[in-house]
Amino acid sequence: MPVNYNFISWNVNGLRAAMKKGFLDLLLEQKFDVVCVQETKASPEKLPREVKNIPGYYNYFVSAERSGYSGVGMFSKQKPLKVETGMGIEEFDREGRFLRVDYENFTLMNIYFPNGKASQERLEYKMAFYDAFLDYANVLRAEGKKLVICGDVNTAHREIDLARPKENETTSGFLPEERAWMDKFLNAGYLDTFRLFNSEGGNYSWWSLRTRARERNVGWRLDYFFVSENLRENVKTAPIYPEITGSDHCPVGLELEF
Repeated sequence: MPVNYNFISWNVNGLRAAMKKGFLDLLLEQKFDVVCVQETKASPEKLPREVKNIPGYYNYFVSAERSGYSGVGMFSKQKPLKVETGMGIEEFDREGRFLRVDYENFTLMNIYFPNGKASQERLEYKMAFYDAFLDYANVLRAEGKKLVICGDVNTAHREIDLARPKENETTSGFLPEERAWMDKFLNAGYLDTFRLFNSEGGNYSWWSLRTRARERNVGWRLDYFFVSENLRENVKTAPIYPEITGSDHCPVGLELEF
């Protein structure tokens, strides 16, 4: 009998704010097996009780040392075999960007990759994080693990992944070195699951709040589900959910069958 896992990943731009915009209803109505969130902007002790007591879900959170910044979380119907809250590198782990859970059939990593727009220093930090993550993932691959990787990657890979590529060639999120890393990552044996099913432009997961960009669909595809090559045959669907509001990002999904 096949076993299906339905995942969703969403940069909620503040989990407490998302709670006020129907986040709990999303979980309970859609019945996802695993819900990954990024940019929670709250330490676990500051989250409302109801978000930590959702019927039928185990929950795990990682927060940044800096208050109200970064953070990732996960809600899972199945209790993982193992949970890790960092890559073991202090300069990255202190920002609360990484959560790994191991299940019987796969290992899931929920990641809020750094944004490089603020300064050259932050761009360098972002690129160093990218490289450290790829090294970490490759070690797991070498151990024979099957990997699912989701989150806000903060880079649009190709020109079809943002509405205005020419105007953003010198903007972090679409810089040549960021896009080159995406090529390097995919060439190392990882799959962009959305592109297994859809090769068209106009599919985005983030829109600026300042310019009513979402109404005009002037967006970027910054949020992804990747799997290692050894999970290719297990991927059934990988949708984007632009109709789900409540953040400047929309959720992305993945269905696996074992």
